[in-house]
Amino acid sequence: MFSPPFPEENDNAHAGSITLTDEKGRSLECYVEHSLEVDGQEYVLLLPVDSPVEIFSWEGDDEEEEAVLVEDDNIIEQIFATAQAVLSEQNLILKNTAYALTVAGDLPPVEESELFTLEIEDEEADLDPEQLQLLASFYDEDQEYAIYTPLDPLLFFARITKTGEPELLSPEEFRKVQPLLEEHLFNEVE
Repeated sequence: MFSPPFPEENDNAHAGSITLTDEKGRSLECYVEHSLEVDGQEYVLLLPVDSPVEIFSWEGDDEEEEAVLVEDDNIIEQIFATAQAVLSEQNLILKNTAYALTVAGDLPPVEESELFTLEIEDEEADLDPEQLQLLASFYDEDQEYAIYTPLDPLLFFARITKTGEPELLSPEEFRKVQPLLEEHLFNEVE
């Protein structure tokens, strides 16, 4: 009887993977970090298989430049090929995946000089600054862009529907189950 070779064991060995799909039909392959059942409903904490990236445009003059996150799909489409080419020089493959752009490949080691701290201004939440690592920068039509990857993992929280499909929780739903998740994870660590 033939059995397929086992995948290489590594520190990131996970129980399984799930594919998230957005309303545009794009998919995002994720590892299942944790699974939790509450009142008969299964919830999963998901970590993307590939590294998430964010593209910023540098706007303003020489004295006061500001990094602005590029969220407009039309602009991302316009600059995607250039960003892909720049990242391919580092053996990284840029993917237009669901909920976040991602790159496949080994990220370069973190260097202090390549870090960027993003101060998040949110009236309602007291959010910590996000640390990002610069992967590449490029110009498109005289506009400077920079591609960063967050140092903290990007996690998604979803419920498993009756059909077995993962469905991302809305921010309101997440706030309701967050204490249960934290309690479950805290108990697991002890």
